[in-house]
Amino acid sequence: MIRLNAADAGFATAFTALVEDRRESSADVARDVAAIIADVRTRGADAVRDLTLRLDRHDLDTTGWRIDASVCADAYAALEPELRAALDLAAGRIRAYHERQKPADTDYIDPVGVRLGARWRPVDAAGLYVPGGRAAYPSSLLMNAIPAKVAGVGRLAMVTPTPDGQINPLVLAAAHLAGVDEIWRIGGAQGVAALAYGAGDIAPVDVITGPGNAWVAEAKRQLYGVVGIDMVAGPSEIVVVADALNDPEWTAADLLSQAEHDVTTQSILFTDDSAYADAVADAVDRQLNTLATGAVARQAWEANGAIIVVATLADAMPLVDRLAPEHLQLAVDEPQTLFDRVRHAGSVFLGRHTPEAIGDYVAGPNHVLPTGRRARFASGLSVLDFMKRTSFLGLDETALAELGPATVKMAEAEGLPAHARSVALRLRMNR
Repeated sequence: MIRLNAADAGFATAFTALVEDRRESSADVARDVAAIIADVRTRGADAVRDLTLRLDRHDLDTTGWRIDASVCADAYAALEPELRAALDLAAGRIRAYHERQKPADTDYIDPVGVRLGARWRPVDAAGLYVPGGRAAYPSSLLMNAIPAKVAGVGRLAMVTPTPDGQINPLVLAAAHLAGVDEIWRIGGAQGVAALAYGAGDIAPVDVITGPGNAWVAEAKRQLYGVVGIDMVAGPSEIVVVADALNDPEWTAADLLSQAEHDVTTQSILFTDDSAYADAVADAVDRQLNTLATGAVARQAWEANGAIIVVATLADAMPLVDRLAPEHLQLAVDEPQTLFDRVRHAGSVFLGRHTPEAIGDYVAGPNHVLPTGRRARFASGLSVLDFMKRTSFLGLDETALAELGPATVKMAEAEGLPAHARSVALRLRMNR
């Protein structure tokens, strides 16, 4: 774990190294994924079947390619009541939040008499990638599927790996609750490729969203353009900005809430109190010894964790912007003052009683967020990821007479005479 103090002479260099640390996929992953995508595109279902047998150790023709909706309904009905109520609460809040994101169409006549506007429509089909095995998260399924349904997507197809033919019943229950239309027992880069190009009975989709490992992320990167994607997701990140009035045990738990995801996760604390920094470091060490996920969290904390002491918390904010973190907690009494200074973050958690984990499950905003400093230019998953905007315009003769001459002049200046003529003929201009 890195300890830095902004007052030290070498701080600028050390912090730049922290910002520029890359924890994402290698050239080897990119090469392997390209081969898998090419295989699926060429051989379709046969390639998916062979890859699933090799990587997930089951024969799709034996276990079945598709999971029936009745199986998902049964899984939901069989949930322990408190857990079912928790999923219902999460789904309801996620749906309500995303309903407010639906964009409005525009349609107006400008002063020249031109009709202008734009209308929004959902994509025809969306594909969801849902991790399997150890990283089986029903919360991520809800966060991806519900915005698609709110957008009005007609067909929602999900792929999920089922190692040795087994699948987490919580994932099936969440699929039922979210209204997923199709569930296919495939994962990895081959699952993403099957959604993009189609394979056997799996019809291609228009947009693919959802988290996955390095191979899944790389497949989405390589297939962008064939389909739309939500984002290329990298390892999870959390930045906590906290003063000494916080309980160090709370802050330690917040940092570890992301560290337990994967050994590549990054957890960073900014504080204006050196003694508090020491107390949090000690608390992290204590909690690592009791976490069931402690082995993974310890590797992440030791390899990628950082505690940074600054003169004032306001001084931390430009540094936070350089990190552009996926998650940012502002654990202070008056978080708005610091929040007003934030330009780049995937999602911000305001105040001492707003741990990031609340956002992962039941708060409502989407937890699919940009990582790897992409919050500088990207946003979290939303209803808009499943919609597209079509602009339109309409001119009558009077409006064309107003705008046409300038159009002809610009087209001629660009050396495009057919453009100019298509307008000039209507204006009876001699061109």
